[in-house]
Amino acid sequence: MNLRLRRIGQLAVVLTVALLLLSLLLVVTGHDVGQALGALVRGAFGSWYAISSATLVRMVPLGLAGLAVSLAFRAGILNIGAEGQLLMGAAAAAALAVPLANTTPWLAIPLLLIGGATAGACWAGIAAALRARFGVLEVISTIMLNFVALYVTGYLVRGPLQEPTRINPQSATLPDALQLPVLLEGTRLHAGVPLMVIVAIAMWWWLARTASGFRVRAVGASVTAARSAGEIRVTRTVMLAFLGSGLLAGLAGAVEYAGITYALYENFSPGYGYTAIAVALLARLHPLGVLATALLFGALEAGANAMQRDAGVPSVVVSVVVALLILLVVAADLWSDRTRQATRAEVGT
Repeated sequence: MNLRLRRIGQLAVVLTVALLLLSLLLVVTGHDVGQALGALVRGAFGSWYAISSATLVRMVPLGLAGLAVSLAFRAGILNIGAEGQLLMGAAAAAALAVPLANTTPWLAIPLLLIGGATAGACWAGIAAALRARFGVLEVISTIMLNFVALYVTGYLVRGPLQEPTRINPQSATLPDALQLPVLLEGTRLHAGVPLMVIVAIAMWWWLARTASGFRVRAVGASVTAARSAGEIRVTRTVMLAFLGSGLLAGLAGAVEYAGITYALYENFSPGYGYTAIAVALLARLHPLGVLATALLFGALEAGANAMQRDAGVPSVVVSVVVALLILLVVAADLWSDRTRQATRAEVGT
């Protein structure tokens, strides 16, 4: 209980410092702090439409990709490739939309999502295989695969998947019947929101209550200890966690395609896969915590657009705050670790 309260306190401090830093950046760049922050809040929570069609909508890809990063990091895998896996998931869903155009929606929509998730897992599998077979660091391979996925997407929307008129570098619009159901008429709130919540709860239960989830946590805590225990197949566990991480990131891309954009195009993702790293770290890699931090970052992104539109503040200012949040979380973790080590040393003496 004390540990949870301490972490909540640390999170409150981090968010307070982030708000102060944002205010300082606004002052330095010559913007009206009150007007800018007011636009930020209004853009994120100022109306029901802002909440349902901006904040919650942006929360979905961030939440699913954040769960992907969280799973990988829990297993000790530094998967920085959620962005590329998300793109490949969206590309696979767009490719499947063509043959599934005349299929019954209740069958076609799950197939789109499964296809996107599978593509993400396969893309992560490349880095997993390179690590297992040649010892290639996944930090390097996943970052490089992000760029490959970006260029593959560009090729697809200018080649095999380009819309019929061949004018715009994008895929054909997804038929209405294959789009994710809208939950509330007059908004963009779609079925991806409850799907994300279900996935987060399922992942929390799996990690906390199952033997395979325990093996993932054990490997992430200490590979040496897990291997010496004799009952954990470390390589297999790492590979499966890597594939599962890619699967979730690919699902994020497919949900974004089928629920919001309805087309694949260049720059499909504004960096959801990279922001997901901050989402996972700020949540301390806890699946349910990811829901809260994804909501926070979804609100920041929605508010940043409103801040740029209504107060003339570049949205990149919020990106700077996101980067600072990551640094603050890392610093808080290091401080906590050193405090615990110092306390143990005093007790030992």
